[in-house]
Amino acid sequence: MLSFSILGALQIRTASGFAEISGDLQRNLIQTLLVSEGRPISGESLVEEMWGDCVPDKQANALQAHISRLRRKLKSLEPDLAVSRVTIHPSGYRLTIHEGEFDAAEFTKSVRQAEAEGAADPGATAELLGRALALWRGPVFGDFPGGTICQLACARYEEYRMRAMELRFEAELRLGHHAAMLAELHEAHSNHPLRERFCEQLMVALYRSGRQADALNVYRAMRRHLSDELGIDPSPALRQVEHAILAHDPALAAEPRTLLQPA
Repeated sequence: MLSFSILGALQIRTASGFAEISGDLQRNLIQTLLVSEGRPISGESLVEEMWGDCVPDKQANALQAHISRLRRKLKSLEPDLAVSRVTIHPSGYRLTIHEGEFDAAEFTKSVRQAEAEGAADPGATAELLGRALALWRGPVFGDFPGGTICQLACARYEEYRMRAMELRFEAELRLGHHAAMLAELHEAHSNHPLRERFCEQLMVALYRSGRQADALNVYRAMRRHLSDELGIDPSPALRQVEHAILAHDPALAAEPRTLLQPA
């Protein structure tokens, strides 16, 4: 059994350790097949992803040569496997990935589960998303983002990561862990200064830690940043948190969920 990891540099783990995929074209090929998550992808799309504007002569032969090379590589890692993981279908090529073998698929499944379960059990949500976020070792694909398909996948998985962080912070706030979350919230807000949800959550955590002035300063800085960068005002949700802090709204300290609805 293999496991494939792209939440960081590409890794393929075997029973005896990590396997190396050599060559940019081979890495591009397997990364594109992986982010298709078991769906066939056309030969034309693979050619464009691998070569871009520098399409080789006899592109079908060139692609087939790389497909065969990848098949041999994967077969060498699973010599007892009767059927190749890379198969051809009427709509293109497909890489077979079983449940639990692909970190990005497992991550997104955890985020969807947390969203579906809502706020019923914040402790379980915080634990689930903590484990899911621990799968990340760095940027998707590391320093090798690949072509358009892979870059779009990077953006998709990154958005899931932001959502996972928001949901986890929300769960931790519901559990009363505002002081413990301050450092992570500061980091998230600093790294993503236009994401208002992190700003809301940081303001609530600061207020509940007895730091009302700091919470309001965070809001003012965010308001200036939104105006300077995008020419817009803070969202109604963010303004609602500011008004609640100014009014010392009891609901803010007692039940942050009422003031932290997703934008």
